[in-house]
Amino acid sequence: MCGIVAYIGQKHARDILLEGLKRLEYRGYDSAGIATLEQSRGTQVMQVTRAVGRVANLQTAVDAAGGHLGSAGIAHTRWATHGGVTEKNAHPHRDDGVHGHGIAIIHNGIIENYASVKKYLEEKGHTFTSETDTEVLAHLIGELYRGDLEKAVQAALREVTGAYAIAVLCEKEPDVLVVARKGSPLMIGVGNGEFVVASDASAIVAHTTQAVMLADYSVARITRESFRSTTVDNVPLTSEIRELEFDLEQIELGEFEHFMLKEIFEQPRALRMTLQGRINARTGEITLGGVGEHARKLANARKIVLVGSGTALHACMVTSYLMEDLAKTPTDYDFASEFRYRNPIVEDGTVVIAVSQSGETADTLSALQEAKQRGAMALGIVNVVGSSIARETDAGVYLRVGPEIGVASTKAFTGQVMVGAMLAAYIGRRRYLSNDYVTSFLKELSEIPDKIERVLASSEAIATATAKYIHRENWLFLGRGVNYPVALEGALKLKEISYIHAEGMPAAEMKHGPIALIDEGMPVVFVATRNSQYEKVLANIEEVRARGGHVIAVATEGDEYIKTLAKEVFYVPECPEQLQPLLTVVPLQLLAYHAAVMRGKDVDKPRNLAKSVTVE
Repeated sequence: MCGIVAYIGQKHARDILLEGLKRLEYRGYDSAGIATLEQSRGTQVMQVTRAVGRVANLQTAVDAAGGHLGSAGIAHTRWATHGGVTEKNAHPHRDDGVHGHGIAIIHNGIIENYASVKKYLEEKGHTFTSETDTEVLAHLIGELYRGDLEKAVQAALREVTGAYAIAVLCEKEPDVLVVARKGSPLMIGVGNGEFVVASDASAIVAHTTQAVMLADYSVARITRESFRSTTVDNVPLTSEIRELEFDLEQIELGEFEHFMLKEIFEQPRALRMTLQGRINARTGEITLGGVGEHARKLANARKIVLVGSGTALHACMVTSYLMEDLAKTPTDYDFASEFRYRNPIVEDGTVVIAVSQSGETADTLSALQEAKQRGAMALGIVNVVGSSIARETDAGVYLRVGPEIGVASTKAFTGQVMVGAMLAAYIGRRRYLSNDYVTSFLKELSEIPDKIERVLASSEAIATATAKYIHRENWLFLGRGVNYPVALEGALKLKEISYIHAEGMPAAEMKHGPIALIDEGMPVVFVATRNSQYEKVLANIEEVRARGGHVIAVATEGDEYIKTLAKEVFYVPECPEQLQPLLTVVPLQLLAYHAAVMRGKDVDKPRNLAKSVTVE
């Protein structure tokens, strides 16, 4: 959600900034802009260019405008919050009010008290050209500017509430870039005589693999030679330079047409990385270094609560089944966005696990903070090292699935479920499970990547079947038990990228109302693998067939009977019931992908969506 890139160094900033914006397109946005400082008749002048739509539109506008040849600049992709999608509302914003100092700012997040600040500034004589909260912050920095940009930014941030990641330039201090963060991710890439600042490592890794993750409430003053960081109250901070966890090749398309397809096919390799060094299928040992020192607390937990949003919530649901089955610990799951607002009961012995690919999801981070305030032990299951949730938790487990560029999550979901399975077995072994049981379970877990490869081999067959139904605008996805969350995930994927309306629900709930929707030819997708509820699912399939619905089944290899009930069958290898979601979700990912491609949709950048949702 929104993207920030900033540069100060010896090179032309324009090309670096535009390249960075292109790498951030997957985050979701509706407009873009760039500002650079350059010499004009002996003085530094801020040149700003903005455009509605894709970064390609901004590139065209920049080429038409000429210039942008300076070696310091900022650039942004905007996902509209305050104000519509217009060029005036696009970033960067300037302080061109009564006290204009040639200040330009880009901003991710929301300034919650912008209305009162705006009223104060209007009384001071400032006039505004946009509907955004960001322009208010630009004017506030200008109002407080007294010849030191760093101090003006610090002072302004002490007056605002909300979330922000910002980068600020000033014509009067052309050799200084000031950045700051609270609640929205921001990092500083450290190069040789240059610095690249971005909200995501993908915009940095082409230039350097060394980066500093800014902490909340921190402000950094960057020149071409060095940088320093402080709090908003000007207290010096010590910054740790880290090696980025991935390289440029991982964020390139390679032979694939879309990142989503690449990431679906990366799942076997990604899950092997998730497992690597963590399980020993011969001895039954599970080593989760991130939670090792908390093993006793986890084993003695009285209740576990998993919180997440979107796809991560579905992973929470699968994990809750596994926790109760393997660890015999009462487990709930909750929408992260609702958790903090319903006065949740957090008693002694409660463990709250936050699940998020980015580790920056605002709703999930807020839920985690609420749980900690109420005394819960906090764990994280995230993909991005050093992310906000990773820093907020007492302990956690990284997914290690590599960067996920496609907005619709695929390999992160299976990674989250894989980690959930390991964690459930890890706790279960310390409570009730025998070593023989865990050894057998880990053997099955270790075989999942190979079995996913067998499912991926049916991609073209899934595409052929999908083509028969893409004209239908209403679908149902049904499953039972541990495959119910898979039905939800399948429906979400189809909605996200093909814009087909789809509902996921427990198969038995269909007859309590939604069965009224079924008409002749309606596609109804059943997760109908052989497990403890197989016969019940077959009965639900008959109910759909009796009303003219066309059944698409995800079934276990060797199940020939299902062919007599379903119009289409996607087979997955046999595995233990608890682990079936790791296989059954893959045909549904492919179904959604092929449907979106056939309908001509932008698979990797679906409308209105953002990869990392950093506002509540």
